[in-house]
Parts: sequence; C-alpha cells; structure tokens
Amino acid sequence: MTDRYFDHLGARFAQRIYDSPKGAIRLAVLQRDLQQWLPALVTSSPPLRILDVGAGLGQISTWLASLGHQLTVTEPSEAMLELARQRIEESNPARPVRYLQAPLQELVEQPEQYDLIVCHAVLEWLADQAAALQQLRSLLRPAGALSLAFYNRDALIYKNLVKGQFKKLRKKPLSGQGQSGLTPQQPLDPRQVLEWSTAAGLDCRATSGVRVFYDYMPEPFCSNSSLDDLIEYELRYSQHPAYQHLGRYLHWWLQPVSGV
Repeated sequence: MTDRYFDHLGARFAQRIYDSPKGAIRLAVLQRDLQQWLPALVTSSPPLRILDVGAGLGQISTWLASLGHQLTVTEPSEAMLELARQRIEESNPARPVRYLQAPLQELVEQPEQYDLIVCHAVLEWLADQAAALQQLRSLLRPAGALSLAFYNRDALIYKNLVKGQFKKLRKKPLSGQGQSGLTPQQPLDPRQVLEWSTAAGLDCRATSGVRVFYDYMPEPFCSNSSLDDLIEYELRYSQHPAYQHLGRYLHWWLQPVSGV
C-alpha cells in the first residue's frame, strides 16, 4: 500500500464532505475542541507557529489564521493546495500564510519546529502510520501539541453491525475503494494509534469524537433534522465518555512526553 493523494478530487471532497452536514459537524467539533485545548499552548509571546499537514481545502487553517496565528499550510496535492490557498486568502488572514506542496515525509527535512501541528484525516491515507507519528513528533517543539484526527475503525465496525452487514465484516479488511473512492483506505484501531503515539514519545491529554451519532441515524430522521440541532447535540455528546468513542473520527490532543 502506498500513500494516497487527491490531485483530482477537490470538487468531490467539497460537495460530498466539506459542504455537507458531515463536514459542518466535523468542523464544529474540531473548532470547539481546539478552542478548549489551545489555551494550554499560549505563551508570553504569541502568535503560535502552526503547521497544518495535509490541509485539504484549508478550513481549519482559515479559522486558525483568523485568530492571528502564524500558519504553514502543506498539502501534497497541487489542486487541493490551490483551493486551500484561495479559501484562506479570501478570508484576509491577519498574518501572511506560507504554502508548501509537500508530503509529510519531506517536511521533516526542514529545520522548523512548531507549537501546534494539525493533522486531520490524514493518517488513515498513509502507508506507514507509525513512522508518520514519529515524523510529526520530530516537528513539534518540546512544549508543543499535535491535534490528531483519524478515521475510527471501531465506529466503522459498529455501523456495519447495526446495519446487519455481517458478510462485509467477515471479509476484512474494512478498507476504502481503490484510488477513486473517498472512503479512507485504512481505518485505524484506536489502541494501535495509542501504541504508535506512545512509541513516538507523545502523550494523549484530551480526546473527543467527531460525529458520534449522525452517521448512525436512519432516514428520514437524518434528513429531517436541522443542522443547528445536529451540531448542538454532537457538541453536547462528543466528549461524553459513553459516546465519544463512537465518533466516525476521533480527535486527540497529543503532547511530547518530557525528556523523550
């Protein structure tokens, strides 16, 4: 398996994910989480130096730039990076934003380190996730943090269970469809991700779930629910200990272990 990039899928991502209730819920949860967790990084000399790895269409970077932070936005797909650039620049960011067309593996060749690294919905598209976490750790300052969101294998199994798709579960692996689909090619076991994180010298300090119930809602309840209601209750239960682990994505706040 090789790393997967999205050179010609920007429009499909925008329509199917970013401009859908799924995307709106994801953005709301991630922003709420970061609003809660970012104050732990604020030092006497803001702004924060932030790296967005695999930025996609740049939604989180646009928001972080609006807060006055210093952004480096990276994306291996030229088309996706250009769409992210357009979105960010149209928002009139408070500080100049740096754009790099590069995969994670090339970033570690540069000397910079960051206060915050954002890596959302990237890990599940990579061939070697354990190595990726080691590389992300090397780009962090000692007191920095990694905002990691990844596709949750447990949630995918649960959705197949409640739909009675036992044949699909028996086939394994629960992977995406070739080079044309938008379903991640490798859903990740949270226990495995925690092992990789620990091995990389990262400690998980806070957790949240992204879409803890929306993806399980049957029709017509899904379509008949207002987006405001969906977001309100996703935010209410996304950090609840009984429900957060059902999130289609899991959002973790990881920080370097002292002395590692």
